Amino acid sequence: MARFRNKKKTPFVRQIAKKQPTVDHVTGKKLSKSFVFSRGKLPGVLRQLQMDLRKVMLPYTALKLKEKKRNNLKDFLNVAGPMGITHFLILSKTATAPYLRVANTPQGPTLTFKIQDYSLAVDVARSQVRPRSPKDLFQNPPLIVLSGFGTGEQHLRLTTIAFQNIFPAIDIQKVKLASCQRIVLLNYNKDTKLIDFRHYSIRLQPIGVSRRIRKFVQNHEVPDLKNLQDVSDFLTKAGYGSESEVDEEAATVSIPTDIGRVNKASNKSAIKLQEIGPRMTLHLIKIEEGLCAGPVIFSEFGSGESNTNQKTEEEQLEEEDDDGEGEEGDEEEEEEEDDDEEE
Repeated sequence: MARFRNKKKTPFVRQIAKKQPTVDHVTGKKLSKSFVFSRGKLPGVLRQLQMDLRKVMLPYTALKLKEKKRNNLKDFLNVAGPMGITHFLILSKTATAPYLRVANTPQGPTLTFKIQDYSLAVDVARSQVRPRSPKDLFQNPPLIVLSGFGTGEQHLRLTTIAFQNIFPAIDIQKVKLASCQRIVLLNYNKDTKLIDFRHYSIRLQPIGVSRRIRKFVQNHEVPDLKNLQDVSDFLTKAGYGSESEVDEEAATVSIPTDIGRVNKASNKSAIKLQEIGPRMTLHLIKIEEGLCAGPVIFSEFGSGESNTNQKTEEEQLEEEDDDGEGEEGDEEEEEEEDDDEEE
């Protein structure tokens, strides 16, 4: 008679997710966290832009935040308190252009930008020969670089403070260089009054090492030598000139510690930025004192006092959506009454 072997059952162990920090170790204040959502109906392209913005704000944002038509701003505000959310990024669409609002919770201020032009991350990747997207690219928040905002005007100072507080502050003496993998660049053009939003990945590349050897060290793959006469041909033959050699001395740096298997502290490395998207061209329209409400501190179309009660296209669109929902409800009630009369 055959004997059955008793197999030991492996116990199920649930993985405990690491808790994110709640306090910024540099400033000692509440850590910057954000919600990226929309108000009103958005086309599919702007929905994809919303997902791209959520990736930019990683890891301190809700990547899979679900919205419903009946949700209003108070619903998000009630959830933001217990979750430690400090900023809202709100996308909306009018008949003329899309808008982006950056609001500080729970009391404001709120900056309203008109999106003049935009490109999705997918479009940026398709335009590149070798798009770069490592697995650990979004594990750490990006660095923020502001250019052209030092004109001394009040609305530009408020814009600078708003964007600086969106991302956590860094301590230059204690930051790990390996965690600095992304950078968000905001450039203000005083002539056109437009802000260029760009999102890059940071890559270190050793100087004097060919692309063939660099890939061999990083990937641990056996190279293909069938078309070579000797191993020395593989070592002496340079890779692509644009990637294996750096002529600009200003682009080279000396890193204090080793990063990865290729970039050593004893050698110089070149810093390269590769755009990963999305990209936007923003125009600051107004700044409100409260959370999407309150007195107007700055208005592009005139003084704040005269435009306090003036309705923007964005507010009119939200009112139209609310009216549309009410009309739909009235139509449904009329249909039910007609059915009852027929019965």
